[in-house]
Amino acid sequence: MSVLMDYFIIFWGFLMIGTMAIGGFFMFRKFLKQLPKQDGKSDMDWEIYYMDKTKHMWKQEEKDFLEDLVSPVPELFRDVARHKIASKIGEIALKQNKQKISRDNVIEGYIIATPKRDHRFLRKKLAEKHIDTSPYEPLFQASKADYEENWQDRYKNKSNT
Repeated sequence: MSVLMDYFIIFWGFLMIGTMAIGGFFMFRKFLKQLPKQDGKSDMDWEIYYMDKTKHMWKQEEKDFLEDLVSPVPELFRDVARHKIASKIGEIALKQNKQKISRDNVIEGYIIATPKRDHRFLRKKLAEKHIDTSPYEPLFQASKADYEENWQDRYKNKSNT
């Protein structure tokens, strides 16, 4: 019986170390998002700024549409994903001088805010809603890494063509 208890304690120790490592990884990522960039603001500061600036521009229909698009994200991460995507949508709307956020802004912001591996879930959701994805193909073709540097300039060039 003591051998069985020894194995249980070893298993429990590895389980606790693994759980703490996973939690530490996500806490460290959150810490990195809080570090100020060259402009003196962190990624989180900019997300909050765009959310506050565009809060009045959202209609309930667009909120529901975003909620539907974010539904494939696991519930544990859904709030963080929704906040990040909504802030990118707000940033796009402000850059385009929109008075209200449209369905097109929601789709464009979702594409830009998410990594390329998540685009298949978006395509599936849009197909379910019978929304044509052909106007958004240039955004789908670009990778997430391409968005991070000068995505505004690239977005302007693609939307003007």
